[in-house]
Amino acid sequence: MLRCENVLVSFGGVVACNNITLGITEGKIIGLIGPNGAGKTTLFNVLTRFQDADTGSLYFRGADIGRLKPHDMASMGMTRTFQNINLFAEQSTLDNILIGAHHLIGNPFANMFGLPRARKNERKLIERARQIAEMLRLEDQLNNEVKNLPYGVQKRVEMARALASNPEIILLDEPVAGCNEEETADLKEIIQHVNRELGITVFLVEHDMSMVMSICDYIYVINFGANLAEGTPAEIQSNSDVIKAYLGEEDET
Repeated sequence: MLRCENVLVSFGGVVACNNITLGITEGKIIGLIGPNGAGKTTLFNVLTRFQDADTGSLYFRGADIGRLKPHDMASMGMTRTFQNINLFAEQSTLDNILIGAHHLIGNPFANMFGLPRARKNERKLIERARQIAEMLRLEDQLNNEVKNLPYGVQKRVEMARALASNPEIILLDEPVAGCNEEETADLKEIIQHVNRELGITVFLVEHDMSMVMSICDYIYVINFGANLAEGTPAEIQSNSDVIKAYLGEEDET
């Protein structure tokens, strides 16, 4: 579905991604892990077109997307969240969710003049936003300004905004970072629902190993900007290279 091949990214003399190759299978939850500084964020930004690669190829459903811009991705069925919550704090939850559907609004002139077709489309988008909010247990927060919501609830609002774009694949940048145990459990359940019930492919970068191992179908591991290992959670947990590089040294006693 989404694939990168031999992606190389350098900043000055520092190589952040060194010929990384990975593929995201449709309908699955795919994880990307690695130590701090391994190149995860850089690769994530390449995949979502927030960063250009020096060399390498990037494909979505077989089409070369290496030269596309971030705003092109939503219309292709791709959306992302951010490690640091990137919401409009002064706006309501409903308004933030609707922002995710901006590319579905239709003819800007029809909207400008309030034509019947535009009003009908707006009503449909609002209704869909309410349905998404209900699914993510945000229905009681729709009129509240985001800045007044607890951190874990804001994380759900960001997820709702991403879903409003009607994506085929959603890329999550550390979705449970900063969350407590209860908030993490809620978001884990939501991610699984999005994948299993809505059929949306999920790719996530995350440091919470328990969460990654429990929900991912397949995991890629990178270290020092290069591919280190890939496999099922069970295979990754038993991989000696991964244990040494990321999960801790093996106990030889």
